Amino acid sequence: MTFNMKTPFTLEQFLDVFKNYNTTVWPIQIIFYFLGLCAIVLIFGKNRLSDRIINSILAFLWLWIGIVYHIAFFTTINKAAYLFGILFIIQGVIFLVMGVFRESIRYQYKKDIYSLTGCVFLCYALILYPVLGYFLGHVYPYSPTFGLPCPTVIFTFGILLFAGKRIPYFVLFIPAFWSFLGFFAAISFGILEDIGLLAAGLIGIAMIIAKNNGYKAAKHAA
Repeated sequence: MTFNMKTPFTLEQFLDVFKNYNTTVWPIQIIFYFLGLCAIVLIFGKNRLSDRIINSILAFLWLWIGIVYHIAFFTTINKAAYLFGILFIIQGVIFLVMGVFRESIRYQYKKDIYSLTGCVFLCYALILYPVLGYFLGHVYPYSPTFGLPCPTVIFTFGILLFAGKRIPYFVLFIPAFWSFLGFFAAISFGILEDIGLLAAGLIGIAMIIAKNNGYKAAKHAA
């Protein structure tokens, strides 16, 4: 199966953006992994500040990608990255407003299919994504590290599957959009680890809708 999505840049230019980004911001990638692990720990070991901290981490990652990766680096080869940057900044603000200030996005671990799937997405984003990339020939620094769009979107869907209450659907629009656009763009360059991006989008959206409907039904029953 082949994908012929036209892009205004070559594979070499695309990979060079990863190289320039990774070498310029190093060692912040280590900090991103630390933040990702902190978010996971806070889901399983909740306290009164857990939800705010988790949403602050998501907000920071999305704002960083929008401002630093898309606008500062990706625009050098693709002017559409200005639009992508704005979308990621908007998503960061959504997590900040809805999750931190209004506390409308809360998380809770339960022994159910949603949490299990969330764990799979988190493991894929942090561990399997870079491992698969390495064996597919995308070796650092020519690789999308955690804190860049695709693995971070997978990570975001993983976190959202732990939602302890109904998630407003507008929170999902931009992650869903990127799960499709990012997949078809990356797969056209042979970045096959982004198959997980499309899976996270399709499965994540379907399961979050089902979970929301469950919360709605429980509320009506009560």
